[in-house]
Amino acid sequence: MSKSAPIVAELGRPETPEETAARKAEFSKSYRASQNFRNLIAALLITLAVVAVVIFAVPRGERASETKVDVAAIAQDVESTMDRPAIVPELDGFWRVNDAELQSGATVVWNITLAPAAEDERGFIRVAQAFDDDSSWAPQMLGGTAATDTTEIGGFEWDVYSLGSDTKDNVSYAIGTQAGDDYVLLYGSRSADSTAELAESLVPQINAIAEAS
Repeated sequence: MSKSAPIVAELGRPETPEETAARKAEFSKSYRASQNFRNLIAALLITLAVVAVVIFAVPRGERASETKVDVAAIAQDVESTMDRPAIVPELDGFWRVNDAELQSGATVVWNITLAPAAEDERGFIRVAQAFDDDSSWAPQMLGGTAATDTTEIGGFEWDVYSLGSDTKDNVSYAIGTQAGDDYVLLYGSRSADSTAELAESLVPQINAIAEAS
């Protein structure tokens, strides 16, 4: 026996095949809509979970450490090449070495770039040892600026070069002294006092260079 069509209360009679088909179609439509909504909520929850894992669970790396320049080892090679002492600044925690190299040219120069190790300190100083040259070489490194004064540091007379703030490579101040056959120049963007302190620390080595000449 075939099952009789259900009686629709609102109609007071059995629903027609067309009404049955329409009812089922509407039910299917509503079901699919509810499933789509549930799927959307589930997808959002999964996305939030992934984001949370990325933020909280993935280890955060330390800031990449800066490459350390072994200035002492490079200086040994310089001394072997030039057959004389090469300056090696004592860093004592305040300075770090950004670069150190032997530069060839008409005058061979051992050049070391120093910057403060602390992040709240600014500026730099380059320590240059010009082999077999004198103060006439310094203006080549200072955009043609000649010495304007002298000062005494550690028993040595130092030439003073005062440059403007808008110079090449941001060099605003420099001092230099003769060390035997070589000329030692400190130039950069640090203050006169900071530069003098570094110069004072180099005096024993400058003496050694002078005595070896």
